[in-house]
Amino acid sequence: MTELAPGSPLWVHTDELIAYHAPITFRLTEERTSYASQMIPVTPYILVACAETYTRYAEMVRVIDAAMPAEQIGAAGRRPGSQINAVYLWSISNFFLTGRKVFTQFDPTTDHPDDVAVVLDFWERAARGFRGDGTLQAEDGGRRIRVYDDAIVDTVTAALRPVDDEERSLVQRWNATLVNYLFLLYFDTRVGTGDTGPYDLGDGRTLLLRDYYRLGVSDFPWSDIAADVPYQHLLAGFSLRDTEVAITDFGSSRTEPESYMERLEAWALFTTDGCEPGQISPVPEADVAGIAVAARRAESAHYRRIAKMSRDEMIQCGAYVYFTFLRPFAEAAGVADQLDWTVPRDLAPEVYELLVTFGAQLGDLPVAEGAPEDYYQPLTPPSEA
Repeated sequence: MTELAPGSPLWVHTDELIAYHAPITFRLTEERTSYASQMIPVTPYILVACAETYTRYAEMVRVIDAAMPAEQIGAAGRRPGSQINAVYLWSISNFFLTGRKVFTQFDPTTDHPDDVAVVLDFWERAARGFRGDGTLQAEDGGRRIRVYDDAIVDTVTAALRPVDDEERSLVQRWNATLVNYLFLLYFDTRVGTGDTGPYDLGDGRTLLLRDYYRLGVSDFPWSDIAADVPYQHLLAGFSLRDTEVAITDFGSSRTEPESYMERLEAWALFTTDGCEPGQISPVPEADVAGIAVAARRAESAHYRRIAKMSRDEMIQCGAYVYFTFLRPFAEAAGVADQLDWTVPRDLAPEVYELLVTFGAQLGDLPVAEGAPEDYYQPLTPPSEA
C-alpha cells in the first residue's frame, strides 16, 4: 500500500470506510445490552486494549497480510470452530477506530492516516472473503450470517432431535450454563459464543446455529482451570418454531419473541474436535450433561481466581482478550508466534493510568451520543492537525 496523500483515491476510500462504520457502530452501541461488572474493571480494560490496538495493529496487520492475503484469511473463517467470525472482524476495525477516537480527541496530531488505511483495507478484504456474498457485515446483509456451507447445515438439520417440555428446559439450562461460563472465561465479554444463520426449515421452523469457542485450555493464560472440560469447541443447532431471528455483527441473536428458547422444538450438538477443517462430528447424548458439570466447576475455579487478582491483573487479562481478537487471523496465516501479544505494552504509564481512571469513572460504557454519522471522524490532513 502506497503512502496516503490527502484527496488521493486511497484517502477518499479510507474516509468512505470510516463513514460506513460510524452509523453501524452507533446503532450497535445503542442496542447492546448494558452491563457493569461488579468485580472486573471492564471499561478500563476495553479502553486500554483499544488504545494498544490503535498503536500496534497496523504493523501486525502488515505482517499477517504479507503471509496470507486478507481475502483468503476471511474465507478460511467460513467453517465451525473458527473465530475468524463476525464479531472478531467487527472488532479489528472498530477497536482500532475507537482507539483512534480516544487519542485524537486529546491530540489530533496522533491521527495516522497510513495506519488507518492499512487496518481498514485489511478489514474490508477479510470481511468480503468471510461473507462471500458481496456484503461486508450482517448489518448490510439483512442481519444474516450464513457462512457455513450446505453440507454443515444439512448435517445439523438431519440430526435434529425433537424435545418435549422437560427436555426443552434441560437444553435451556445447558445453554445458559455454557454461555455464562464462557462469559466469565472471556473476562465478562460475550464473544465465547457466536451465532450464524438464520436458516428457514419450512413449516414455521427456523434453524439457529451457535458456536461455543475455546471451552478448554487455550492461549488464555488462565485457562488451565478448564483442563477437565471435555470439549474445546461445540456447535449447537436450535430449531425454533414461529420465531423471527436476526443476527448482529456482534454474533448475537435478536429474536421475536425474546424468550426464543421457549420456542425450541428440536436440537442437535456437534464438535469440531478431532475433525478436519470444515467437518463436524456428533456429540454423544451421554456426554451432554457432563459438559455442563465440567463448565460449572471451571467457572467456579475461575471466579475464585479472579477474586484474588489485583486491579491491574484483571485489566491485563481483559485487555488480552480484546487485543487478541486479531490472533485467529494471524494463526490462519501461520504468523501468530512471530507477533507479540503482550498487552499493555506500549502505553506510557501516565496514559495507562489516565485511561484506567477515566474508564472507572465511566463505569459501563455510555450509549452512543450525537449524530450516527459523526461517531467516527474522517481523516485529518496534516495541515489541520
